[in-house]
Amino acid sequence: MFRWIPYAFVRIVVFFCGGVLLAIYCPDFFTPRVAAILFSILSVSYLALAFGYARFKINPGFMGMSAIFMAGYINVQWNDESQRSDHLINLKDSVQYYTAVITRPPEEREKSWKFEAKILEVQTKRGWKKVHAKILLYHAKQHDEAEFNPGDNVLIKGAPMLIQGPPNPGEFDYQRFSSFKNIYHQHFVRGNQISFLKNKAENQLMHYAFKCRMWAEAALKKNIGGEREQALASALVLGVTDGLDNELLNAYAASGAMHVLSVSGLHVGIIYWVILLLFRPFKKIQSSKWILAVVSLLILWTYAFITGISPSVLRAVTMFSFVAIARPLNRQTNIYNTLAASAFFLLLYDPFMIMSVGFQLSYLAVLGIVALQPPLYLLWEPRNRFLDEVWKITAVSIAAQLATFSLGLFYFHQFPNYFLLTNLFVIPISFVVLLMGIAVIFTNALSSVASFLGMILEWIIRVLNEGVFIVERLPFSLLENIHINSLQCWLLILIVVAIYVWTETKKMTAIVIVSLLCIMFSAVQWVHLKEDVQTSRLIVYKVPGHTAVDLIMNGQSHFLSDSLLGADNLKTRYHLLPARIKAGVRNVQPGYPVRRETIGCALMVWNGISILHITKSQPYVPDHLDVDYLIISNNAVGNLKGLLANVNVKRIILDSSNTFYKSSQLLKESKAMNVEMFSVLHQGAYTKTI
Repeated sequence: MFRWIPYAFVRIVVFFCGGVLLAIYCPDFFTPRVAAILFSILSVSYLALAFGYARFKINPGFMGMSAIFMAGYINVQWNDESQRSDHLINLKDSVQYYTAVITRPPEEREKSWKFEAKILEVQTKRGWKKVHAKILLYHAKQHDEAEFNPGDNVLIKGAPMLIQGPPNPGEFDYQRFSSFKNIYHQHFVRGNQISFLKNKAENQLMHYAFKCRMWAEAALKKNIGGEREQALASALVLGVTDGLDNELLNAYAASGAMHVLSVSGLHVGIIYWVILLLFRPFKKIQSSKWILAVVSLLILWTYAFITGISPSVLRAVTMFSFVAIARPLNRQTNIYNTLAASAFFLLLYDPFMIMSVGFQLSYLAVLGIVALQPPLYLLWEPRNRFLDEVWKITAVSIAAQLATFSLGLFYFHQFPNYFLLTNLFVIPISFVVLLMGIAVIFTNALSSVASFLGMILEWIIRVLNEGVFIVERLPFSLLENIHINSLQCWLLILIVVAIYVWTETKKMTAIVIVSLLCIMFSAVQWVHLKEDVQTSRLIVYKVPGHTAVDLIMNGQSHFLSDSLLGADNLKTRYHLLPARIKAGVRNVQPGYPVRRETIGCALMVWNGISILHITKSQPYVPDHLDVDYLIISNNAVGNLKGLLANVNVKRIILDSSNTFYKSSQLLKESKAMNVEMFSVLHQGAYTKTI
């Protein structure tokens, strides 16, 4: 029989996470005052029942867990900066100028530098006023190196803009993602809009951590040749992924090696394993366990400092810090409580971390390895030492993949079929790259030694990259365009848990639960097929500067676009692919369906509806034409009056190839004429189920 008693901290984290999730998904469920009152009542009731247990014999556990649940809810309210009265989001006046301090190192983009900053003061018509807000600044690139660094105070002309939600169906919700970092504004600035004031960091610890990371990154670039090799070394050692090109990222994703490109539990685990290995000869020394714990904490947090204390490193170092502290205590504990304790303190520090994909993947992967790797490893006992080591890595890879594959399908819509093959060489080589990269950084003052190590490291990274590219090129390397919703993701996780319970207990109840979960998963999938795949849709996407129209029916799409967008795979994947995956599109045919083309326009009939698409000015349109939809592109229509004299249309759609100014003009004209018009630039993608 399962007992909760040995898993005290696991219970605490489960209830705390429940409160956090309720506050995130239902922020108005309790007002701050009601939440505080409930927490106080539950806490007092718990203490009263705990002290009076000998007399009343009432278990106070439920009251205690309920209080912890409310603590999680309140913690989210406290950490939601948008609720502050002095937050910029609550400012009514328009902003003319504002001052800000750069808080994180710059991220290089194709045409700009991206900065995270904190707004200090804003100037309105009423004068200067102190406000509180984080902001993303995009500064037009003028030089190869960023002009501003962490700690720089700057004066910016103009007003910050609220980050908008996703304009296209299924597109990544950057607004929601940023809100979990308490960032609600962004600003695209040019050189003459921003000026340097002084250098004074808000947070001295973070300031020097960023300086340290920039120094370490410069050391790697100095001693390692090749842009791709430099970028991969920075990613594997420091977690800096800005320099990784799309081809390399796609190769690592397709081969199942994406997890090594950001510093996580694997990298920190390697460092901790090396520390344990070095301290093995001193096991017999008295107090060696405490010395090991102290040294481990110093080394792990020094490494975190060098990497700039990024969120992924913070998670991993916190996790292993609890493991390091638990070893010398000599108390009867288990790894689940240790992991739960680290998760609790991370969520206490930042409750929104629970919505981070990295946080979810990290803890699920570690839980999978802890729970599933031992029984998997016992399935085969190789007699050969080499085969035994290979099987250990394989068992770890399978355990981590079983625990996290549902999240991979949900967030990334793909599954790497050769992950076992890839991890056999990626994990050992990344182990070498990490340690040699650290050696290069700390021997940077000895230029000859650092250059020699850097040369060797460069060749090792080339071998690693080539191996990943070879796996990517293998047939059927990637199962992609998979769609599951959040409920199905949870069902898959529960199926894995139920199968694990069955292997441990051999009870038929677990098999019954697995069967029921599989039936539920299939039912949800059937609903998805019925509502999303077996329906026809007209979608006019918002891709500024481009025409993008999908006519989707039964897994096929007729795609209308300009030649530039058709050749831009990055924009297609970001803006269009999510909607196609949800609609089950397997075949995309460029161009119009059945059509009649004339000068400057095309008339088509598809799935019982008629569509007129005008692409050039002064089009030839047949007289007395009746159509269901009129799509206007490329500022092709100067005014509506002349056009609508010949065309009777139910709805006009302005796609995103029109300028914002022209779209605004036509919208104004349509209102005066009482004509139904939809502007993609103003309102986001137009979607119609036929």
